[in-house]
Amino acid sequence: MLKPFARTLACALALTATGLAYADNPITIKFAHVVAEHTPKGQGAEMFKKLAEERLPGKVKVEVYPNSSLFGDGKEMEALLLGDVQLLAPSLAKFEPYSKPLQIFDLPFLFDDMAAVDRFQNGEAGKGLLKSMEDKNITGLAYWHNGLKVLSANKALREPKDARGLKFRVQASNVLEEQFKAVRANPRKMSFAEVYQGLQTGVVNGTENTWSNYYSQKVHEVQPFFTESNHGLIDYMVITNTKFWNGLPADVRTELEKIMAEVSVEVNKKADALNVEARDAIAKAGTSEIIQLTPEQRGEWREAMRPVWEKFQGEIGADLIKAAEASNQAQ
Repeated sequence: MLKPFARTLACALALTATGLAYADNPITIKFAHVVAEHTPKGQGAEMFKKLAEERLPGKVKVEVYPNSSLFGDGKEMEALLLGDVQLLAPSLAKFEPYSKPLQIFDLPFLFDDMAAVDRFQNGEAGKGLLKSMEDKNITGLAYWHNGLKVLSANKALREPKDARGLKFRVQASNVLEEQFKAVRANPRKMSFAEVYQGLQTGVVNGTENTWSNYYSQKVHEVQPFFTESNHGLIDYMVITNTKFWNGLPADVRTELEKIMAEVSVEVNKKADALNVEARDAIAKAGTSEIIQLTPEQRGEWREAMRPVWEKFQGEIGADLIKAAEASNQAQ
């Protein structure tokens, strides 16, 4: 009769000890990113912190480091692999060294709109890409939207020939370099934190980004022209160190996965609204002209950059590109 009681008592003591251990030493999750707090990514990180600490009180503590305050573009991936940070949300362009198929998200004019992006990312091919770096100790947890890219420059860009000779800031991506070379422009790799000064001093003449990133970094103060090309995607993948994630207590990991799924839905809803607001704010500032391409002009840009698809088809995979193209058709 005593054995069941003893077993129950032992379990209760073990649970109490676990609770005390969490209370004394909660799991600290450092979430670092390179953009401002009010961008889609910034809001998502804060939302994740709030929900994680509310639902796992005493078990998890989340520290958010925005605006490259902990690690910048060039150091954050190394920091994740070393265990100095546990969550990142890098631009999809950053994963080229770790998974060549992820270069698909940099191909110019691949997706017609954000609805097509959703269909691809939520499909089998898109979900598979989240797991494509686990052999390198990187696990993808979710896709977070920022939006479609538009061009900025110190001159009006209406036709591909207008970009010739200009120096464009690009992320560290071979696909994005080739994208600008295709229109005879000169790509320059530069970290996000250096963009404003680079444009201000003329180190670069233009760049590509989303409206919310442009506005948060005040790029409209140093760029007189924006071209609403919607030619590419800036999305993020929330990633973690695979060993860290798999080493979490099962109950904690399961709850964090649920929270991440909830936050991702909200982030992606906010992204479109924030980009609309940022575009309106830039227009009202009156410092820059916003150029809207005609369908014919956009077609010229697409045709000029389309050879980039063929150049990287071998690394990305023809079937993956076909799956992404198919997402442009509503099911």
